Amino acid sequence: MAEFRHETDRLVLRDWRDEDWPRFWEGTNTPAVMEWLGGVCDDAKRQGAQDRLLGYQRDHGHTFWVVERKEDGAILGFCGLKRCNQEGGPVGEMEVGWRLREDAWGKGYAKEAAIASLDLAFDRFGAEQVVALTVQPNEPSWGLMKRLGMEHRPDLDFANSDFGDDTIIVYSISREDWEGRRG
Repeated sequence: MAEFRHETDRLVLRDWRDEDWPRFWEGTNTPAVMEWLGGVCDDAKRQGAQDRLLGYQRDHGHTFWVVERKEDGAILGFCGLKRCNQEGGPVGEMEVGWRLREDAWGKGYAKEAAIASLDLAFDRFGAEQVVALTVQPNEPSWGLMKRLGMEHRPDLDFANSDFGDDTIIVYSISREDWEGRRG
């Protein structure tokens, strides 16, 4: 299978390479980044996450891809698509997600990468709807979901202890609504 690569104005979304993992974890496995994601990962959790990300690519043709800044090749984090697999959640739905290192916050990188991922979800991977998950206290995450045109779906919210004690809230956008925003 050819390597996945998608470029935006400032970013490259691409498949993972072995040499990416140390830089990714160094930048993102911090208390601030992992605050709403279950806390800093130990070796076993990091390996499990890597295995899942590579498995999504293998099984579905998409994953939460590496986000690389064009300007300097820096690994900023990940953004992309997977099939929702959170127990209690909208399992099987196309899900967009992102995780960027702290010094990349507030610069529009997550939005730029998420827009590219949503375009790919609908145009390349044939999604009819895309969901995004977070916890209520993670206002920057659901704030971006709202800026992307996603709407909170309380009917899909669910309890899951993978990321702490908070209820996981679900946002979604349909193909029709996304095309209306992009058109």
